[in-house]
Amino acid sequence: MNTTTETRVALVTGGSAGLGLALCTALAERGWDVITDGRSAEKFKEADLPAGVTAVVGDLTDADHRSALVAEVEQRGRLDLLVHNASTLGPLPMRPLEEVDIPDLMHVWRTNIGGPLVLTSALLPRLRDADGVLLSLSSDAAVEHYETWGLYGASKAALDHVTLTYGAETGLRAYAVDPGDMRTAMHQDAFPGEDISDRPLASTVVPRLLALLDARPESGRYRAADIGEDVR
Repeated sequence: MNTTTETRVALVTGGSAGLGLALCTALAERGWDVITDGRSAEKFKEADLPAGVTAVVGDLTDADHRSALVAEVEQRGRLDLLVHNASTLGPLPMRPLEEVDIPDLMHVWRTNIGGPLVLTSALLPRLRDADGVLLSLSSDAAVEHYETWGLYGASKAALDHVTLTYGAETGLRAYAVDPGDMRTAMHQDAFPGEDISDRPLASTVVPRLLALLDARPESGRYRAADIGEDVR
């Protein structure tokens, strides 16, 4: 282990692709010691993560996997940033609420809410010690209502609520950020067969997130498109 307690440490879930991968790479380039996770070792092999990023393969809904993530943080002795990026759309193709069953609900809820909530609570002592930041990636579906997006949107609304409540209860800076549409595999899953080449790459959102982390404005819900030099 080359890191020291002076090196800032981040845990970013879902770092094998898309926005998670882009954010892990950018943080590592800034000198952060980054821990990330994902369910597929093959995807991490394809991702070719840069030095400074440690990948832990597993599912966030699994208690042993969450314990492994906490152990990685404890090994470093600090945590400055926890990013809840990993999530699921639920059953594909996306379907109306009247077609959603309890297993669908449990799968989405455990992935998008249960895992992040339990992991946050386990890591709160380290976040508090470092005056760290809690950041959850949200969606416009958390506040808008689109056909077939109900289950996913409700889970993102709940994640927003949980994230900002942690901020209120702990005094930590806590942000729920809607990154906007991105050209990612997850977005393609939501729109099968549609040409999404006009959507911006996930990497274009990263400077907005870094600006937010640098500025550390009041806790709240933000749209990435609105974050810039005017963040206070």
